[in-house]
Amino acid sequence: MPRFSIVVPSHGVAGRLSLALDSVLAQSFGDFELIPVCDAPDAPAADVVAGYAERDSRVTPVHSPPSDGLAGARNTGLRAAVGGHVLFLDGDDVLVPGALAALDARLEETGEVDVLYVEHERTPWWEGEPANPAAPLLARTPDGAFPPDRAPRLTGVALPAWSALYRRAFLVDQNLAFPGEHYTDIGFGGLVTLRAERVAVLRAVVVRHLLRRQGNRLALPGEHHTELLDQCELVLARAAEQGLSAERLSPLFEQLFAAVLKTAAHPRRLTSGRRAFFRRASALYRRHRPAGHRTPGGSLGVQHRLLASGSYPAFRALRAANRTASRAAALLPRPRGLRTRLRYALGLRLPLDENLVVYCAYWGRGYVCNPAAIHAKARALAPHLRAVLLVEPDAVGSVPPDVEYAVIGSRKYWQVLARAKYLVNNANFADAVVKRPGSVHLQTQHGTPLKTMGADQATYPVVAAATGSIARLLARVDRWDYNLTSNRHSTEMWERAFPSTHETLEYGYPRNDVYCTASAEDVARVRKELGVPDGKKALLYAPTHRDYATGFETGLDLAEFCEAIGDEYVVLLRAHYFYDQGPNRGGGRIIDVTGHRSSEDVCLAADALITDYSSIMFDYANLDRPIVVYADDWDVYRETRGVYFDLMELPPGRVAQTPEELAAVFRDGSWADETATSLRATFRERFCQFDDGRAAERVVRRVLLGEPPESIPPVVPLAERVPAPAATLVRS
Repeated sequence: MPRFSIVVPSHGVAGRLSLALDSVLAQSFGDFELIPVCDAPDAPAADVVAGYAERDSRVTPVHSPPSDGLAGARNTGLRAAVGGHVLFLDGDDVLVPGALAALDARLEETGEVDVLYVEHERTPWWEGEPANPAAPLLARTPDGAFPPDRAPRLTGVALPAWSALYRRAFLVDQNLAFPGEHYTDIGFGGLVTLRAERVAVLRAVVVRHLLRRQGNRLALPGEHHTELLDQCELVLARAAEQGLSAERLSPLFEQLFAAVLKTAAHPRRLTSGRRAFFRRASALYRRHRPAGHRTPGGSLGVQHRLLASGSYPAFRALRAANRTASRAAALLPRPRGLRTRLRYALGLRLPLDENLVVYCAYWGRGYVCNPAAIHAKARALAPHLRAVLLVEPDAVGSVPPDVEYAVIGSRKYWQVLARAKYLVNNANFADAVVKRPGSVHLQTQHGTPLKTMGADQATYPVVAAATGSIARLLARVDRWDYNLTSNRHSTEMWERAFPSTHETLEYGYPRNDVYCTASAEDVARVRKELGVPDGKKALLYAPTHRDYATGFETGLDLAEFCEAIGDEYVVLLRAHYFYDQGPNRGGGRIIDVTGHRSSEDVCLAADALITDYSSIMFDYANLDRPIVVYADDWDVYRETRGVYFDLMELPPGRVAQTPEELAAVFRDGSWADETATSLRATFRERFCQFDDGRAAERVVRRVLLGEPPESIPPVVPLAERVPAPAATLVRS
């Protein structure tokens, strides 16, 4: 039997789960079992956990459906535990180094106890000083093991479940489990302390609680706050059954109603039913108030007295008086120009147009990428919707004649933004755009992240300087309702890079649908449009942007490269979209396709891809055609830009680091040999999970038509997909 069982619920924290698991497995004390609780075998967290379970036999994952909530996940982990003591660790928290050794040493000092309370550190997600809220409470307790009567203020309800270690036999014998769904820590903590006979404390930080940017889920508005009263009533009723002494009951009562009053006074938590909540709390207060209980002083004491008397109008007036001044300034729209600002403000007062969809791609570059693919599918599945594409003035000419558009900054632009029900973008709308209640913002993204993104860029000075204010970026992220991903890697990285409350849709990228639906005739047509000679192998060279460089530099002499590999090849040069307005760099066997509207067309035309660190490799992999990585400055790029994984350890094909090596892999055929094919197969399994040709349909049905998740077409397995055929290669 292991000394400790560590239960780690993982719902909604796949992007940070590895931090929690690593913090446990790195402990110097190794006598433990680690029980991650995943939603289901195919959930995002399950993919993360599976790797740990393969590498370490102490990791034993179990499953609990999301509908059972945090309480259900913890109870499932508790039932699976076999260790002597149980520690509950949230999936986005970490054990400090030496934590388990400290717990073991403390138990040796105190002997067996039912509960060992510990300190924890609350660490701000971005900046600010860490806090240790448990320290003052534990400082006033006896030094050794003691009965709870000797520390009446240690009620259990003021500490989270992960701020204590529990003897498993005690929990089982007393039939103790996490109650309800919300505020379960209050109910569990109170019941545990009421039943415990022998407890102790460890005055040292054991758990580092990493505060989420989007805040505690309990701070969100909704009817779930009434469950706080359920938990309070459960604990107080149990205390009455035990005949708890007044000395212990009074601090328990105060701590429970401190939480109740905090919720009752918070205007954004209880969006409805505030009066009913107050009345029920008032009845509960009067029924369980200890004899001789003295109300606290100050404003809190006034709230206690109003609650005891059931005077909701007076309580509401007090709450309004204590509220800080105006909050309207933050919502004021700020487009340029007084007239435009007034028109936009007026538009925001009009009802939403339930059938209006606004699309934008790459800050207005045209009818491209995921927004364009979604628009095309919506025409077939939701023809009642009116669509307006936002474009910059110089991109108007590239808009198809049957697509309605609005020039960015124009009067029409602000009109449609003010009233659109749906807003679809692969980047972000302007800061001045207001997220209206009832509107739906879909972030489609425009690639799979190899390089760091969002908040993760903050530690890389060159990138952070170019990105601008991370706070402003995350304010834009807060407008998202849905965020699209094409693989589990993206799901995890977006959660880290863009922490907010949006829902992740693992539907694939709509722009990549064409890689599974295009025919040989489509490929031939595109090659003809681009000027690829018949019978020639087309190599797409697509380098990415360098944050530390100014202007576009290929890093490769393409003329010399073409000369070195023979005349059976031509090169399609596609620079990063930052440089699509530059001069033509083509000529001879080099065809400049940078300005071509569709990167998908260019990929269809290419028999193989040469890239450095561009995200185009993840999209191109859906075609199951050879990919060669030209990594001439990988170390500089990795240190300057930051990356999420080592591309040299997991490449999609052959890797070359000099022009000579790159030419050699094409001369000797290794660019398409068995080794290259095997590397590509492994890469595809990880990064081509959801791109099956039906991503756009899934998005339209779920987001624009509001169909339930269970009715959305499932993802076709990778082995069953048939990618578009290449022009000159025969796929094995």
